[in-house]
Amino acid sequence: MRIGVLTSGGDCPGLNAVIRSVVHRAVVDHGDEVIGFRDGWKGLLECDYLKLDLDAVGGILARGGTILGSSRVQPSHLRDGVERAKGHVEELGLDAIIPIGGEGTLKAARLMSDSGLPVVGVPKTIDNDIAVTDVTFGFDTAVGVATEALDRLKTTAESHQRVLVVEVMGRHTGWIALHSGMAAGAHAIVVPERPFDVDELTRKVGERFEAGKRFAIVVAAEGAKPRAGTMEFDEGGKDIYGHERFAGIARQLSVELEGRLGKEARPVILGHVQRGGTPTAYDRVLATRFGWHAVEAVHRGEFRADDRAAGHRHRDGVVGRGRGDAEDRAGRSVRRGGVCSLRPPRP
Repeated sequence: MRIGVLTSGGDCPGLNAVIRSVVHRAVVDHGDEVIGFRDGWKGLLECDYLKLDLDAVGGILARGGTILGSSRVQPSHLRDGVERAKGHVEELGLDAIIPIGGEGTLKAARLMSDSGLPVVGVPKTIDNDIAVTDVTFGFDTAVGVATEALDRLKTTAESHQRVLVVEVMGRHTGWIALHSGMAAGAHAIVVPERPFDVDELTRKVGERFEAGKRFAIVVAAEGAKPRAGTMEFDEGGKDIYGHERFAGIARQLSVELEGRLGKEARPVILGHVQRGGTPTAYDRVLATRFGWHAVEAVHRGEFRADDRAAGHRHRDGVVGRGRGDAEDRAGRSVRRGGVCSLRPPRP
């Protein structure tokens, strides 16, 4: 068989481990040929690719980022390019495409699948928010980076008697904030799934200082929002891809807390450091399993999604917002050994 692989959307620790696993399983165990499209869906639309053999993936297991490169393509360009993509798949003699990405990538994969292309999607994101997927690789690494940063910030916050509002990634889900905040012993955590009451938050932080403590750490997921009417809040806008541009919860919340508490409060935005660098052992193993099962799904011809939501989690607004919604955004998916198989149209 001949398989095409691509990585799209934001980068993530473990992408190279998936690519390596796909190549090893396909080439060594099945005698397949694998090619990689450069810069995501853009590479497929422009037929820009390279051959992926064992030498090409040597030494990449522990490397962050993606050797194939990544990019975002506007939805309108993808819709207009479906027929061109089908032509390139036919021209290259591909038996399947394995896109590795998050909700945007899998939504595009569903588009390609609905047009008749054989697709097996591998869910990827540090945010851990892909529908009917128990856990995504990259999440463990991001939590580890955020936790280490929080541990370091505690000492400087205590030295200066400050409130530090630390903003972590996660978009519309609070998994990174929740896990890193718990692991580091943060004094408050705010997540998108539950709009926070700024009065209650102020009271809790204030009680800490009244008890003689010299600092406080508040962890805020980038998509967290206050309860309507409790504080002035800039909602931000939309980018050209339709994604929400967050206006900076840490900056806004630190100003609000400083004014209410009379204590110096500073925002700390961890940003892209959470997405870069070497993946943890857990993420390397999980990513390797994803790649292995993706190739097996291709060889079994499992391109049709099961309607069962295996592994679907939703916890009453505490964690998991977007798990149900993301199913519509990312396309119908199923966990088959950690692989999302996207359904082509029925004959």
